[in-house]
Amino acid sequence: MRPVRPGVLTAGLVAATVSTTALALWLAFGLYEQRETDQRRQGILAAARQSALNFTSLDYRHYDRDSANVLAGATGDFKKQFTAQTEQLTKLVAQNKSVSQGQVLEAGIVRSDEDSARVLVVADSKVTNTAAPEGEARTYRLQLDLVHKDGRWLTSDVEFVG
Repeated sequence: MRPVRPGVLTAGLVAATVSTTALALWLAFGLYEQRETDQRRQGILAAARQSALNFTSLDYRHYDRDSANVLAGATGDFKKQFTAQTEQLTKLVAQNKSVSQGQVLEAGIVRSDEDSARVLVVADSKVTNTAAPEGEARTYRLQLDLVHKDGRWLTSDVEFVG
């Protein structure tokens, strides 16, 4: 057996060190990206759930506060449409003494990127009003489009689906 020359041994150790360092950096970057993706998904789902809860939980006794909660998480066309209907809805809700207590059952992301997302939400609510004083259960299937704006996920569109 021939003795290994010191230069070959040093080159081998340098190559192994570089390879190991590169692999460690690649794995760390992959974990960082995965964590970022998970945090984005959690933020999207939390915003969609809150928006759906606000949208399905309204009480004529403090409708101004409830509608302000909806608008606080809204942007774009949805915010414009809801704002335009607020005066009419306020009268209608007060006239019928409507109370809706929402509960989000499920939410799932259909698609998302760093700036936008589409989420499907299933929510139930118990609605009482002058026509149904004992209350009536309602189930909503909502499609929410969200946009990432000023560090927050805001609802830009709501559609009733299925």
